[in-house]
Amino acid sequence: MTAISDLMLAATGLIVFRWLGQAILNQLNRRHVLDHAGSVPGVFRGQVNDATYAKSVNYTLAKNQLSQVEDAWSAVVLLAVLWSGVLPWAFALFQDHFGSSAWSGAAFLLCGGIALSIPGLPLDWHHQFRLEERFGFNTSTQKLWWMDRVKGLMFATLLGYPLLVLILKLAGWTGSMWWLWAWGVVLLFQLVLMVVAPMVILPLFNKFTPLADGSLRERLLKLGDRTGFTARTIQVMDGSRRSRHSNAYFTGFGRFRKIVLFDTLIAQLSEVELESVLAHEIGHYKKRHIPKMLAWSALSSLAAFYLLAVLAGQGWFYEGFGFESGEISAALLLFTLLAGTVTFWLTPLGNHWSRKHEYEADAYAADTMGETSSLSGALRKLTEKNLGNLTPHPAFSAFHYSHPTLLEREQAMADRTAGQASHSGGIY
Repeated sequence: MTAISDLMLAATGLIVFRWLGQAILNQLNRRHVLDHAGSVPGVFRGQVNDATYAKSVNYTLAKNQLSQVEDAWSAVVLLAVLWSGVLPWAFALFQDHFGSSAWSGAAFLLCGGIALSIPGLPLDWHHQFRLEERFGFNTSTQKLWWMDRVKGLMFATLLGYPLLVLILKLAGWTGSMWWLWAWGVVLLFQLVLMVVAPMVILPLFNKFTPLADGSLRERLLKLGDRTGFTARTIQVMDGSRRSRHSNAYFTGFGRFRKIVLFDTLIAQLSEVELESVLAHEIGHYKKRHIPKMLAWSALSSLAAFYLLAVLAGQGWFYEGFGFESGEISAALLLFTLLAGTVTFWLTPLGNHWSRKHEYEADAYAADTMGETSSLSGALRKLTEKNLGNLTPHPAFSAFHYSHPTLLEREQAMADRTAGQASHSGGIY
C-alpha cells in the first residue's frame, strides 16, 4: 500500500468518524426529545403551554433533521475535494499563472476558502428561508441575506488576504520559528479586530442606536454604578431586521466598551428581567471570563500553529495529498480542512469550561439582584420565545451546548440559594 493511499485513508477515516459521531448524537437527541414530547416537563408547567411546547419540539426535530443533512453533505464535499485531486490541480494552476510568491499562495487560500463555502450556501439559505420562516423567526429578505454574504466576502478579502500574505512571508523571513511569529501576528490581529469591529464593521451589518432616555436606561445605568461597571454607551441593535431571536452582549475594551441589547430582547422582557440579564453579562466581566477565554484561545491557536509547522516540515504530509513538498500555503489549507475532524472530539472540554463561566455569571447576577426570580424569569421567557429545547440528551448537550440547559441553570441557582440559607441559619 502506498504512502498516498495510507494518508488518504487515514483522513477519510477521521472524516467518517466525525460524521458518525455527529449522526449518533443527533439520533440520541431526537429520540430523547420524542420520549419527552407527550407533555410539558413538570417544572415548566404554567410557564410554557402545551401549544408552545409542541412547537418547540417540532422546531428541535426540524433543526435536528437539517443538521444531519448538513453534516452528511459537509463530509461528502470534503471527501470529494480530497479524493478528486482538485486541490493540487488548482494549486499548480495558480503557480503556473501567478508564480509561487506569498501573494499567489494567499490568493490560492482565499479562493479555496470561498470555493469550499459555496456548496453550503443552499443549506444556509434553506435554514433561513424555510426552517426559520416556518417557525416564525425569519424577518430577513432575500436581498439582505445575499448582501450579508457579499459584505462577508468583502471583509474576508480586505482583512484576510493581507493577513495570509504576512503569514506566508513570515515563513520565508523567520526560518523554523515562523509559526511562533505567525501566531503572534494572528493574536495581535484578533485583539485589534475586537476593538475595531464594533466601531467599523458591525455597523455595516446592523443599525446601532443609543438606548432612549427613560426608566430602563436609568435602571441599567444604576446597575452599572452599583457594580462598578462603566460602559461608553448602551446601544440597541436592530436584530429584528433579520430574526426574532434575541440576545445581549457587551463588546470592546476600556473606554471603548459598550453594552448592546437586541431590540427583540427589549420587546420580550420586563425591565427588571433585562436588568438581571445585564447583571449576568457584567458577571462575565467581573469574573474575568473574557480574558480567560482569550488566553485559552491564544494557547489553542499556539498549539495549532506548532502542529501545523511540524506537519509542514514533513514531505509525506504534502505528497500524501498530491502536493509537492515545502509549500506552506498547501499545508495551511490541508490543516484547516482536517483540523475539525480532531477538535470536534474536544468540544465537550471547551463547553464544560464555558458552562462553568455561565454558572458563575448567574451567581453574580443573583447576588447583585438580591434574588433569582428575575433571572430565572428572563431565562424561561427567552427559552419559550426562542423555542429552546427543554429536554436535550446529555451527550448532545455536552457537544453542542456552550451554556447549561434552563433546568440545569435553575437547579444551580436553587441549590446555591438553599446553601446560603443553610449557612445563615435558614431551614432550607
